[in-house]
Amino acid sequence: MSAPAPATPSGPADGPAGDERLITRSPLKKLLGRPELGAVVGAVAVFLFFTFAADSFLQLSSLTTVLYAASTIGIMAVPVALLMIGGEFDLSTGVAVTSSALVSSMFSYQMTANVWVGVGVSLLLTLAVGLFNGVMLTRTKLPSFIITLGTFLMLTGLNLGLTKLISGTVSTKSIADMEGFDSARAVFASTLTVGGVHIKITVLWWIALVAVATWILLRTRYGNWIFAAGGDADAARAVGVPVRATKIGLYLGVALGAWISGQHLLFSFDVVQSGEGVGNELIYIIAAVIGGCLITGGYGSAIGSAIGALIFGMTSKGIVYAEWNPDWFKFFLGAMLLLATLLNHWVRKRAEETA
Repeated sequence: MSAPAPATPSGPADGPAGDERLITRSPLKKLLGRPELGAVVGAVAVFLFFTFAADSFLQLSSLTTVLYAASTIGIMAVPVALLMIGGEFDLSTGVAVTSSALVSSMFSYQMTANVWVGVGVSLLLTLAVGLFNGVMLTRTKLPSFIITLGTFLMLTGLNLGLTKLISGTVSTKSIADMEGFDSARAVFASTLTVGGVHIKITVLWWIALVAVATWILLRTRYGNWIFAAGGDADAARAVGVPVRATKIGLYLGVALGAWISGQHLLFSFDVVQSGEGVGNELIYIIAAVIGGCLITGGYGSAIGSAIGALIFGMTSKGIVYAEWNPDWFKFFLGAMLLLATLLNHWVRKRAEETA
């Protein structure tokens, strides 16, 4: 029998177990209360900036490249955002993506099997990593920072050590001539042509994940549980929220995102470098924070994480189109993080004052 959802609050001053989304508010208050408001303002500002700074920025080919760059981050930023709303972190996401790709490639090559067999094995093992993180977190009560930092280090070592042991080098062997490769590439790394515009299939994966995550957060009991567990886990547990199962489910969602991203990495380039992915976990977290997720949990949205990823894509490619030194990219990304965080803090404060 499923646990009951948190009780509906009778007013703004009710405890964290209540669902403030059910309170009747004016359109202005609703707008100020949206987590992604600051990200929307930032995205518009970045778009206008590069529109004037880079002559080629508004070309269709440039915009599709921006969308592709955003989608490769956004696929992971969506489940990472849900995890942050649930009050936890995952520092192993970057290398987990690489692990997923390595398992698919090496299993298929060594077993001379259809590559879809390797893809299936990779899914199971990647989900096992997510399950490990979730169970360790809920059983040991250690901070997710410590748990997933340990997983990050272990996966980093396994990626390099096992790849060199099995392949003899730091990269995998080519599987482009194996059965099933073309169909797998069509699913994970193909390019669609719509009205003469070339769009990477990762954009569709990204949109689908945003839609599903938004539906979960706003239309399901599990979404209530995520907000409640991130806002105050003890209070949520006291009113019947299955906090342990909720957080394990969130880590499994992150693992699913890592698997999708890993398959795209593999089938885009055919081979995988075992050292890839280190540092990407911070980019996923940055996209979620820019999108309105609070570090403390209990607040945020999947749409906001998508906008954060879009800002990342516009910034990374806009600098190239403006013909600036790409060394400045991290500076702009850091500035956007600070500005978005300050704006999100101001918006939330105003929303609380007018509630």
